[in-house]
Parts: sequence; C-alpha cells; structure tokens
Amino acid sequence: MADDASPYRFLLIAAYRYGADSLFRMRASEGRKEDLLMNYEAIAPLLAGVSWDAHPGAPATHGRGGVETREEFAIAGVNRLKVVREACESGKYNGIVLLGGGDPGYVESREIAHRHGIAVTACAHAQMHAAIALGHRFSIIDISEGHNMQMADLVVRYRMTEHCASIRNLEFPLPREAHAGRVTVQEESERFAREGGAAMLEMAVREAEAAIEEDGAESLILGCSAAYWLQAPLQRRLRELGWDVPVLEGYRCAIAQAKLLIDLGVDASGLAYPLDPPRRVRRRKVV
Repeated sequence: MADDASPYRFLLIAAYRYGADSLFRMRASEGRKEDLLMNYEAIAPLLAGVSWDAHPGAPATHGRGGVETREEFAIAGVNRLKVVREACESGKYNGIVLLGGGDPGYVESREIAHRHGIAVTACAHAQMHAAIALGHRFSIIDISEGHNMQMADLVVRYRMTEHCASIRNLEFPLPREAHAGRVTVQEESERFAREGGAAMLEMAVREAEAAIEEDGAESLILGCSAAYWLQAPLQRRLRELGWDVPVLEGYRCAIAQAKLLIDLGVDASGLAYPLDPPRRVRRRKVV
C-alpha cells in the first residue's frame, strides 16, 4: 500500500480478470497496480493520499470478450463476491471500490461488507448520485444495445427513474465474439490515443447535444467503463460548443464517494443491508 497513515485504505476491484485469449485488452490483468486501471492518469489525483491496492478481478468465466449482456453481468457479479468477501475478512481495507460501469455484484457486495463495517462503492451508482447533486436530470451516454439494458435496469434498481432523462446509445460495442467485424469501443479508444480523434467521440458529441436539447439532461454520465476515456474530450468539445454541462466518469465518482463515506463514518444502512441475522427486524416494509 502507498500510505499506511492515510485514513483511506481502499481496494479497487476490476469486474473480471481476463485470460491470454481475451478479445478485451484495454487494461492489464497483471503487473503494476496502476496498469490494472484504465485511464490511470485521469484518476491519479483522486488517489493522492489514499493507501490503495488494485485487484485484477476474479477469473472471467463469462466468455472471451467484455461484459455486456445481463447474463454476463450476472456471472461477473457472482464471481466477484468471493474477492469482496476475502478483502473484507483480511482486515486491510475500510473501503472497496468496484470498477466497471455496469456495477456487477455491487448490491450483494454491500451486504457482505456491511457485516465488516466496510464501505463499498461502484461506478454507475456513484455517478448517478453525483449527477443528482449537480442537477435534477441526467442522461447516460452508453456503448451498445445490450449494455443499455443493464444501465436501464440499474436506473430502476437505484430508484433514479425520476432523474434519468434518457439513455443515448452510441453503438460502439465491447469486443465480443458476437460483434465480430464491427467497430468496437476498444478500437475507437486506440484510434483516439493514436490520432487524437475518433468516430465514437463525434457520435458522443451529437448524442450528448441531443440529450441536452431534446431530453432535458442537465448532466451526463458515461455508461461503460471502457468508454470512460471519452470524459475529457467530450467535456472539452461540449464546452467549445457553449454547453455548461458536467460529464461524469465512474472511477473518479466511485473513489470520491468512498472517501465521503469514510469521512462520514458510515458504510451502509443496516435496514437496507441487514446483518445475518439482523439485531432487530421490522414488521412492515414500504417500497
């Protein structure tokens, strides 16, 4: 860990660890902890003063590509719970940050971690809460039809339907066997790094403007962590067009939210995430 005197002792856990035959290559699966994170340079300021480790995630069993369908999210979420449980039992950490835009295993991880008094945050959840602190309605700029449905499910699960203006689909999917021959978010990220421009960025600018003008969005969220590289160029392009609208990125929001919970001395409500068994029970729940 970087700083044993830090009040923040975090473990950042990737959604899954991919193998040598994976189609996904946007981050490392072994080596330096900095290399396990996408876009590390952008999030490094949020990790200054934090004592942190990074975990590459549980071995992928969902397939060779990225996590995009509901089935794949469910598989990745279940696999990640063992990593979360072991981290909680280790006694090393007071905060766990779950990486990955679709939040696989997040709610279940909070239930596990509350038994240990450990705060858990995740990218989509943290972005949505940051967004409603900035304005009333947000739109999600997302990568593909299948991933859109995961994000739509999270909007409902997190009770954000009143605040979500829209989900705008760029249709640059994750590298997966089902998308063979299609241009992916991974290829567009590499193109932007190489050339300073990408068709995906141009599409994101158009859809962001539509979200603002047609849907009433007051802030923007990036749905998939593979698209978080869009945050800075999209923010810059919108400002150049005169739009005073924040564009949020999940890693930074999740890290900042974890710090907030530690500073407040809380991790989760024991009524929302009961102990097993709970100390007291309610006779009636209103939903």
